[in-house]
Amino acid sequence: MTRPVGIEAMNVFGGMACLDVRELCDYRGLDMPRFENLLMQEKSVALPYEDPITFAVNAAKPLLDAMTPEERGRIEMVITCTESGIDFGKSISTYLHRHLGLEPNCRLFEIKQACYSGAAGLQMAVNFVLSQTSPGARALVVTTDISRFALADAGAVEEWAYSEPSSGAGAVAMIVSETPAILQIDPGAYGNHAFEVMDTCRPGPDAEAGDADLSLMAYLDCCNGAFNDYARRVEGADFRRTFNQLCFHTPFGGMVKGAHRHLMRKLYKAPIAEVAADFDRRLAPSLAYGKRVGNTAGGSVFVALAGTIDTIAIAEPLRVGLFSYGSGCCSEFFSGVVTPQGAERLRSMAIAETLDRRYRLTMAEYVALLSSPDVVRFGTRDVELDHGVVPGAWPTAGKGDRLVLDRVVGYHREYSWV
Repeated sequence: MTRPVGIEAMNVFGGMACLDVRELCDYRGLDMPRFENLLMQEKSVALPYEDPITFAVNAAKPLLDAMTPEERGRIEMVITCTESGIDFGKSISTYLHRHLGLEPNCRLFEIKQACYSGAAGLQMAVNFVLSQTSPGARALVVTTDISRFALADAGAVEEWAYSEPSSGAGAVAMIVSETPAILQIDPGAYGNHAFEVMDTCRPGPDAEAGDADLSLMAYLDCCNGAFNDYARRVEGADFRRTFNQLCFHTPFGGMVKGAHRHLMRKLYKAPIAEVAADFDRRLAPSLAYGKRVGNTAGGSVFVALAGTIDTIAIAEPLRVGLFSYGSGCCSEFFSGVVTPQGAERLRSMAIAETLDRRYRLTMAEYVALLSSPDVVRFGTRDVELDHGVVPGAWPTAGKGDRLVLDRVVGYHREYSWV
């Protein structure tokens, strides 16, 4: 009999500052009907002293603080999942290992496959636990991605178009073990779909290029293909009936809505009214946090999962279908079961309350950040960070539990707790 495995604990961290995206769209003069299709409210904005490492550590620390020393000591694998890496060789996982105070008998590595990286990391951890090569071991999987816009990169603000309001920042930390309180994975229940496509890419450390229309088509093809592969492996699987809730990779809410509509029409020729009602019931809850942080790349499907669990009433075990897509491309449809006990455990992370406490940037502050020389770019050798760049955002009443970047000395990043 297959052992239970999945996500034991999970937390979402959306940074220290955010921006009202309607204000941003008004400021940029963007087309408002198109903005409404984004289904966005806020976006997290990474401050100069926040980077993928601070996001990752700040997401993971509450999980480890809630564990006993014995439980923490069984974390034997740390996987970071990101397309926002800081070094071509050194993994972010090494910084997590240090600042979280983990034992030295850890396997540390990083996964990069655009926005699919988080699902890849979870499946790697699940199979490590299932293998029983180290019975009782746990894995820490952390997705962490940030978007930094800078006037020097854009050439013209118009080039950013609608990627600016939808691009966010965030990290999701997950403990994977044999006691999956949050999400018990259905072992062997998955489907993949992959092919080479140049929809979006990062040809340089601080550059991003792509074709939005091509990316949409690839996303739709993968959603259909990955579910068909899932149905091939899982006898009796039915998109409309098998899953109580659905969580999709969420570049923005409108893309999820389009993918759901595409599948419902392709599989069932469902009428518009049925499609809309099904979206409102099974997918709209998953947007609860995504519409507040923006696209978090590798973590967005798990931001969707957290939003679903925290938003709906869970009185009995429910099966959730999850779809992850990463440009370039690779995708996966997989599933698992959430329970009332898991929902209660996730609520203890107070994700919504932490998002509420973010500093709300004014447009003037946001624009100033875009032209700030303090952005720490890939390959920065030496820099001292100005923690007062946005005075209102600095946690003056901090409790020593928030990691920030202090300086870079000889390429080595140095941090402190505030």
